[in-house]
Amino acid sequence: MQARVTWFDFMIGCIITLICLTVVLPFLYIIAVSFSLPTDSMAGNFFIWPKNWTLAAYTYLLNAREFLGSLKNSVLITALGTCVNLVVSLSLAYALSKRGMPGRRVVLLFIFFTMIFQGGLIPSYLVVKNLGLINTYWAIVLPAASSAFNIMVIRSFFQSLPESLDEAARIDGAGEFRILFSVVLPLSKPIIATFTLFFLVQYWNEFFSAVIYINDTNRWPIQPLLRQMVAIGSSKISSDAALDASVAANLGPNVQNAAILLAMLPIVVMYPFLQKHFAHGAMLGSIKE
Repeated sequence: MQARVTWFDFMIGCIITLICLTVVLPFLYIIAVSFSLPTDSMAGNFFIWPKNWTLAAYTYLLNAREFLGSLKNSVLITALGTCVNLVVSLSLAYALSKRGMPGRRVVLLFIFFTMIFQGGLIPSYLVVKNLGLINTYWAIVLPAASSAFNIMVIRSFFQSLPESLDEAARIDGAGEFRILFSVVLPLSKPIIATFTLFFLVQYWNEFFSAVIYINDTNRWPIQPLLRQMVAIGSSKISSDAALDASVAANLGPNVQNAAILLAMLPIVVMYPFLQKHFAHGAMLGSIKE
């Protein structure tokens, strides 16, 4: 049997194509500007294909101490935050998925309460300051170590696993930690991959907490530096690049777009390795069977 293509299908395809173009074309334009000569980008003589290719903007950025330092800070914050978030979320969700846990309902009530009411910015800042975390990476990582939504979704997934697996492991003499690491986590790869991607994107794109809690610009991650370069319009950062001074001063939008592209690259590269689990795990823990 051959599938019939109706006018409705054709219209839906056109709408989806237009939506895809609105996403892809700005991305292609950023790539084109970053690889173009400053004179071409200023004059607007192209759209998505550079007339004259050059790596001057990337050479300038990859020799800039501030940019490389912010990339290093983002990598450290993302790695540390993702590990802490996974450990806290998985362990707490696993404990709350056990019906025999003492005080389980009280803990769930406290967690659910945080989904509705929050302390606000000033109390959060005072807590971070009194803990001595200002100007440290922990000021970004610890306040976001987990969230009620993540815990609820992962807990729902753990509850969907057959209880017979736990019972069989206990009969063989396994404790809770052995059950978690040898039975539950190997079966939870889709949900772990999904939330790993969420945490990676969350910490890599961290901007507000970095501006609030980190006063030392040398400890800034990449996003505050991008804001300074793009929103304020400053592309001049300290550089050791062996470039002519007049060329470096006129790079302008080329440097800004190259910085945006380099900031997006790690997540874009990481996504294909987690994509096969992402589509399955995104809805897996949110539906109670």
